[in-house]
This record gives sequence, structure tokens and C-alpha cells, in this order.
Amino acid sequence: MDKPIPYLRLGAQNLPQDTEEKLARLRLDKGIDSFETSTVKGDMEVITNSLPILSFMLRVIPSAEPEQWLKKQQLIINGKPTVAGVLLFSEEPQALLPKRCGVKVYRYKTADEEGRRENLAFDPITVEGCLYDQIIEAVNKTKNIVEEIPKLESGRLQHIEYPDEVLHEIITNAVLHRDYSILKDVQIRIFDNRVEVESPGRLPGHITIENILKEQFARNGVIVRLINRFPEAPNKDVGEGLNTAFEAMTRLRLKVPVIAEQENSVIVYIRHEPLASIESAIMEYLNDHENITNKIARGIASVDSESTIKAAFNRLREQGLIEIVPGTKTATSAWRKLG
Repeated sequence: MDKPIPYLRLGAQNLPQDTEEKLARLRLDKGIDSFETSTVKGDMEVITNSLPILSFMLRVIPSAEPEQWLKKQQLIINGKPTVAGVLLFSEEPQALLPKRCGVKVYRYKTADEEGRRENLAFDPITVEGCLYDQIIEAVNKTKNIVEEIPKLESGRLQHIEYPDEVLHEIITNAVLHRDYSILKDVQIRIFDNRVEVESPGRLPGHITIENILKEQFARNGVIVRLINRFPEAPNKDVGEGLNTAFEAMTRLRLKVPVIAEQENSVIVYIRHEPLASIESAIMEYLNDHENITNKIARGIASVDSESTIKAAFNRLREQGLIEIVPGTKTATSAWRKLG
């Protein structure tokens, strides 16, 4: 009896996964297999006697020997370093895993949907090295470039600033959770009105755009676990990185990042745009609805404080734009448009 053929749902299509190559890709995409456990053609000394491992051992596990510890962590298998071992502890992972473990930073002087060569402010910056150093350098370079972008605000040129945790968490997430089997670097594209962070690989396992802020699934479990042991680990709040970034943007009343899944990658869009004022959000809602309550207003305006919304309602009432719906109680007052 023939084995049943698995199908991949892609948009409106059901694509048969009827070759070994397609099945291998499906297993990687679904998180059944992980490329990080594969061994690399190289001597194990690239991770047993490197500056990253020696620094790590001295600061974290001074009583252990690198080779024994690495074997215990399954970062050396049959005398060969694994992908995870190389990424974490090799001085130059890119020499053993070319075109699949660096970060490219682009600055396009345009707000167009796509960046073009003629819009590049300078040649793309390549960030390499072990993952710990790579994340720190990529975040710093991106932050410095973004803060040089001028923005007209209240008739004056200002510099763009994001909460520190936004770029850090989103870039860290892109580096740690990418699919390292794909021959492509993480790409950070900085435009006049946004930053795009593209991480190779589709969302793993059961993770979707809809549940990504609620569910957890580590494609690279070994990398995520071990980099968390580094001093000042980049992923201190395991599984909470994107949530932290979204909450930080909301606190400053900036538009939250948008996550989009492409055929072979995930892109996070971070825009340099403030949210509409609370009053504007309320009036926009009332254009399509008969009334609004404090609870509803807090949700659409991304505000936690009842008193802040109440003050906004009162300002709109003083302008003659809204009124309390007759018969509603003070604690559950509903408001409606006038005129």
C-alpha cells in the first residue's frame, strides 16, 4: 500500500510534498527537525579553542573544560562541531556557514515600498561574528543610522528615536529564530519612514501571524537556551521579545510593528509614525458606530487608563462633538456623536 502524500497549504493551494527534498523542507518549516543540530565540516577546535568559548567559560563556568562541556551540550557530535556550536562559539561562523549566518544592514533614502540601488545611502553593511557579538553590533549600527534620519515635527527637524528595547528585541528575535538552513542573511532595511527586519524562514511549528504574541515555539532551541546563559543575555525574557517591543511602542503611542510572512521569510515592519490622538481614534470609531464606552475607547486607542479616556471624552464634549447617551449610568457611560 502506497504511503499517503503530505500536502502543504500555501494560500489557496494544496501543494504535494512528494520528494525527499520537499519533505525535508517541510520538516524544517514545521520544527520537527532543526538545522542547528547538523554537524559542520570543520575541526572541533574552531569552537573548543576560540575567543568566544574561552571568554564564556571564564565568565560563566570557570571550573569546566571547553571540550568536555561542549560535548555534554551536544555541540560536538562524533568529533564535529554542530551548527549551533559554530554559531555560538566560533570566531568566524561565516567561514564555515557562508551566506547563511550574517546580518546585512541597508539604508535607503526613500519612503518607497521597495528600496533600489540608486536610493542606497552607502554600501550595505555586513555584520558577522558569533551570534552574541552579532546581535550587539547589528542593534547598535541600526540604532545609530535610524537616529540620523531627520523628521519634521511641529515645524522643526527632529531625529527619530525608538524605545531601546524595540530594535533590540526585534533584531534579536530575527537572529535567534531564523532558519539557518536557508542560504540568506538576516536583512535590516532602513527607509525614511520605517525599518524592515527580514528573518529567513517561515514561522515554525504551530506559530502563525495571529498567535505569535501569545504562543511560543523555538525553532533553534539549543541556541536560544545557551545564549540565555551569556552575561547580559540578549534574550533575557525568553519568549517575550516581540511582546516587549510591541508594548514599548504602545507606551509611546507609536504604531505597533506589523509582522508579515512571505514565502520563505518573516518581515517585521517598524514605522516612524505616531498613533492618532485619542480624540481622533474616538471620533473615527463613532463614524461607523452609534456609541462608544470607556472600555472600547481604551482598546482602540491602546490606552490602559480609564481617567485618560474620560478626560478625552470631556474635551470632545466641551468642543460640542459628543454627548453622553441618555439613560446610561456613570460607571458604564456611553457616548455618541452630536449632529
